[in-house]
Amino acid sequence: MIGARRSIRENAVRASCLTASLCAAWVSSAAAQPPAPPAPPPCDPSDKHWVCGQQTPEDLVALPGGQWVVASVYAGTGGLNLINVAERASTKLFPGPAVAQQLDKSTYPECPGPPAGPFTTHGVYVEAGNGHVVRVMAVVHGARESIDVLRVDMRPATPTFTWIGCVIAPEPIGLNAVRGLADGGFVTTNWLPRGGGQDALTKMMAGEKNGELWEWHTKSGWQKVPGSEAAGANGIELAADGNTFYLAAWGSQSFIRLTRGAVPKRDEIPLGFRVDNIHFAKDGSLLAAGQITDPGARSSRVVKIDPKTLTVRDLVTRPDDETFAGNTTAIEIGKDLWLGSYRGDRIAIVPAP
Repeated sequence: MIGARRSIRENAVRASCLTASLCAAWVSSAAAQPPAPPAPPPCDPSDKHWVCGQQTPEDLVALPGGQWVVASVYAGTGGLNLINVAERASTKLFPGPAVAQQLDKSTYPECPGPPAGPFTTHGVYVEAGNGHVVRVMAVVHGARESIDVLRVDMRPATPTFTWIGCVIAPEPIGLNAVRGLADGGFVTTNWLPRGGGQDALTKMMAGEKNGELWEWHTKSGWQKVPGSEAAGANGIELAADGNTFYLAAWGSQSFIRLTRGAVPKRDEIPLGFRVDNIHFAKDGSLLAAGQITDPGARSSRVVKIDPKTLTVRDLVTRPDDETFAGNTTAIEIGKDLWLGSYRGDRIAIVPAP
């Protein structure tokens, strides 16, 4: 995610980083940046442009039916939030007494249990479809660097959640986004390898490839995805056939389509902004959200990408202001787009073009 200026985001990373070297990288990056912006004005729950009560909602996913949204918590108390869409009301979901624990040892045999200390969450994923029971996955930082998995029962009036496992990331992978697979495995992005320092961050922001996709399965463990090297590998999606990856490259401000094969087929297009999370839209296109970080033009941006033709259509360009900045994700909720952010205390709601 963004390293272009000091913000709540850098403070969150410093507070929850796993190693001294990772902390040092972010602290040194922040030290060279402009002063932090002023705190946003209080979020008014009656204003239908906002979902209040958030702590840097870096990524968002809608549960089946679109009546509930899970939001990551990238700073503050961490964990995950559950949002009632109709009421725009948010509650702390995980960790908490409402979440049962039932480790799936057959799928996640090396998981030591739920996070043992404070943690924040980054990318989130929900299993596609309209099933009664689905999986949610979240990238965890702080207590450990991991992918944690929850089972969601959609049949009660309020969905119920059960924590069922985790996978600890090997050094030096620095997790960002996750996309689950049918067998309980996943594909995830290595955005900024831990311990790289300021020089690695600077080079990545200039477009130097520094990370890649990693795939994990119970039997085979962690494996790099051939041909997936990228500058700041960030958001990830996967075609229904499981053979084509869609990858946001934050450092090079580009979008990558990668198809498996003996010789992987790779197509890359420039987007002109620091593309962050990507999610499928209802029409089968991809919503790519991120930040324009050019001095004097800092804005939140959302585009729609046709996965077949790679045609790009602009949807939203919202200049940063005191209420909302640093857009990181966009999802469709009814006739609106909900925008998450790496900073701030709210989700923005804008009409879908």
